[in-house]
Amino acid sequence: MAYKVAIVGATGNVGREMLNVLAERQFPVSEVVALASTRSVGTEVSFGDHTLKIKALDYFDFKDTDIVLMSAGGTIAKQWAPKIAAQGPIVIDNSSAWRMDRDVPLVVPEVNAAALDGIKKGIVANPNCSTAQLVVALKPLHDFAAIKRVVVSTYQSVSGAGKEAMDELFRQTRAVFVADPIETEKFTKQIAFNVIPHIDVFLDSGLTKEEWKMAVETQKILDPDIQLTATCVRVPVFVGHSESVNIEFERPITADKARSLLREAPGVLLVDKREDGGYVTPIECAGEDATFVSRIRKDPTVEHGLNLWIVSDNLRKGAALNAVQIAECLVNRKLLRAA
Repeated sequence: MAYKVAIVGATGNVGREMLNVLAERQFPVSEVVALASTRSVGTEVSFGDHTLKIKALDYFDFKDTDIVLMSAGGTIAKQWAPKIAAQGPIVIDNSSAWRMDRDVPLVVPEVNAAALDGIKKGIVANPNCSTAQLVVALKPLHDFAAIKRVVVSTYQSVSGAGKEAMDELFRQTRAVFVADPIETEKFTKQIAFNVIPHIDVFLDSGLTKEEWKMAVETQKILDPDIQLTATCVRVPVFVGHSESVNIEFERPITADKARSLLREAPGVLLVDKREDGGYVTPIECAGEDATFVSRIRKDPTVEHGLNLWIVSDNLRKGAALNAVQIAECLVNRKLLRAA
């Protein structure tokens, strides 16, 4: 069985990566359609060895489409996802628009693929990029020792804020070296040679929305009883999110046991040598599918605690790869109308 797949937002960082991942994983497609706004019509994007021309979302008929991968922002998703789903396809949305809707599964396939059996609106939500890699690593540990509380500090690359953010880091870095004025447009402060403890808008609580998302999404995907607090930071890295994670458990768990569990966990690659370079950094995870875990060690300040370091390509596991994996689960679980 082959499926007709449409990509909404195909000209963006994540949309292009969705096309790459579909081709790399040889997803069974009968046709792939690249969609974006009318101003992008005619623009060419790559799909494997093929070139696709962008068509306009506004005028596309989705009636014979099976799966729609959407990465066009929350406003577009809120407006278009129900309209598209009403025509028959299942929409897998990468924005935050539908994540906390009770009738929309929020899915990381290695963690909660069974949630797909509860699709009611024809929409499946892809989690926040920093949440996706986190829960992949937390899942096997939670199953063994029951997580009570998580404290996470993120080090998030600029690609998480889009192509314009990547361009700004490049321009500012060049400006530093040639002594040009630093121009700030996408970020609130200079990002080159700096870190910014601010991602998304501030809430009345003092949290940023990114920090709030990590807490509520982890609870929805993994366990509503897990308490999580986050500080989300933008760093001058092009691709790859890193996380420093402190976990408190209900039951005993050693660092060695955690290594054993993570070594066998789906989607995880353990690189944890207590020596110089015996860990993974963002530059090494770029272009890779795995969620890398390093620096596993006991936290001696609580009864049952561990610290660890998590790194993943945010454009892949944090977005495009996870969306395609959801599509694969829909096929395998025979949840598509074409199946």
